[in-house]
Amino acid sequence: MTNNDPVWEQKYATGHAERWPWDMVVSFVFRHAPRGRPRAEVRILEVGCGSGSNLWFAAHEGFRVAGIDGSASAIGAARARFAADGLDGDFHVADFSELPFADTTFDLVVDRGALTCVGTSVLMRALAEVRRVLKPGGRLLFNPYGDSHSSLDAGRLGADGLTVDIAGGTLTGVGGIRFTSRRELLEWFTEGWQVLSLQRLELTDMHGDAGIHAEWRLIAERCEGDPR
Repeated sequence: MTNNDPVWEQKYATGHAERWPWDMVVSFVFRHAPRGRPRAEVRILEVGCGSGSNLWFAAHEGFRVAGIDGSASAIGAARARFAADGLDGDFHVADFSELPFADTTFDLVVDRGALTCVGTSVLMRALAEVRRVLKPGGRLLFNPYGDSHSSLDAGRLGADGLTVDIAGGTLTGVGGIRFTSRRELLEWFTEGWQVLSLQRLELTDMHGDAGIHAEWRLIAERCEGDPR
C-alpha cells in the first residue's frame, strides 16, 4: 500500500505510458551529473518514474539508474522496456516517503511532477527521504505545480493540502494536486539544502480556456552534515 493516488495505477493499467524523456530532465542530468567520473559510477534515482522514459534516456547514456513508483503497472512497463532494450535499471513499487535505498546512495534525484501529487505531510517525509539517499553534494530536480495555476481555482481543498475534484485548467483527470508557493519552497529548502536555481514557468492558453499552466523548477544540493 502506498500514499499515491490510485488514479495513476488506473491510467497505467489501461495503457498510459511515456515514451520520450522530458527536456528538463535531460538538461538537469547533463548539467549536474558529477564531472570527472565514469557515467557507470554515477547513480540517478527518479521518484515517480512512471513507465521509465526519463531513466531510459539516462541508462542509454551510460548512467546507473533506479526508479520508484506507486503504480505496479508503471513499474512493470518500465522493467519490460528496459529488458527489451538490454538496459539495466533497479525498479521498485514503493511509497515516495519510504525510499527502499541506503543512505547516501545517489548523485542525482529527479522528481518530474510526481511529488506534487501527494499531500503536505507525505511530501515533507518524501523530501527528507530524498535528502537521506542523496550523497553530500548530490542534487535534486524538484518540479511541483505552482499556486498561480488555473487548476487550483478549478478544484476544492481536500485533506493534507491537496486540491481535489479539479474540473478545469490543464490538470483534470489526474487526482489530487498539491500546488506550491515560492514562500513554501524557500522554507522547505532552508535546512540541509542549498538552492542552486529556482524558476517558475507559466504558459497562458491564448486559444482555449485552460488558463495558466504554472510549475516550479527547483534545483537544490544536499549540504554536508545533518540539518539542525
